[in-house]
Amino acid sequence: MLTSTPPTARPTARPGVRPTTRPTAQPAIRPAADPDTPADPDTPGSATTSRARGFGRWAAEPTAASVPLIRSRVRSVLEGWDIAAEIADVLLLAASELVGNVVLHAAGAGRLRVEVSLRGGWLQLEVTDGASPLPRLPHPRDVDQEAESGRGLLIVHLMATEAGGRLSVRADEFGKSVRVRVPAA
Repeated sequence: MLTSTPPTARPTARPGVRPTTRPTAQPAIRPAADPDTPADPDTPGSATTSRARGFGRWAAEPTAASVPLIRSRVRSVLEGWDIAAEIADVLLLAASELVGNVVLHAAGAGRLRVEVSLRGGWLQLEVTDGASPLPRLPHPRDVDQEAESGRGLLIVHLMATEAGGRLSVRADEFGKSVRVRVPAA
């Protein structure tokens, strides 16, 4: 079963109409402070201002059927935000690979949560599960070219880096989160 929080819309300017956004939903698990995450534009005195914000969140059982469902939801949100195809492709590949990794390696550790957000000019995809072992990012020279799997996280890392973003992993007492951040434009 897939549950979701409806994504907020990216504001669009129309002549004579001020753009508005719906309030951004609060995540179920507040992430620890991350120096790479821009300051919250809603915080008074914040140096970051954002004209376009949005947020989508889904929770699902970590099954193979969840992979295409979540990818489809992420695609719909990115299309609604009018994200360029080459940037959307990075996040769609990341969604497929990261959710697939949860299904393969952490299915017994509880529910899977996926969040996608647009804030301060950055798109972020975060996939969270309840397993504690951290994924290992292989070095390109250590990848077995004949293997049928084992390259997904490396491919996501390389694509995010090429797009001007990054891949990061965080763990806490509830499990781990793998996050991909890329510039929205």
